[in-house]
Amino acid sequence: MRRTILLAICAAALAAAGTKSYSFQLFEPAVLGAAKLQPGEYRVEVVDQKAVIRNGSFRDECPVKVESVDTKYGSTTVRFDNADGKMHIQEIHVGGTKTKLVFNE
Repeated sequence: MRRTILLAICAAALAAAGTKSYSFQLFEPAVLGAAKLQPGEYRVEVVDQKAVIRNGSFRDECPVKVESVDTKYGSTTVRFDNADGKMHIQEIHVGGTKTKLVFNE
């Protein structure tokens, strides 16, 4: 019984170790994939090649490509494309890291 519980805890820890989580803030409404995001603080978890976006009870998934750059970003920034009158999130540059999240719609 103890061995089963220990194995379950180890499996959960290994699964969590592969998940990267970042936060970002929006000051205006934006679109990410099919989701319409309102201004606020969001958390994005990268699992395999999917981004899971959360804000309170809101949760959505979309494909993401994680890229590394040569130098660290000084702060977290969000790049937009203004298409059809809406702000579409194209990239999130994660502050303090060399990580860039690229979203292809």
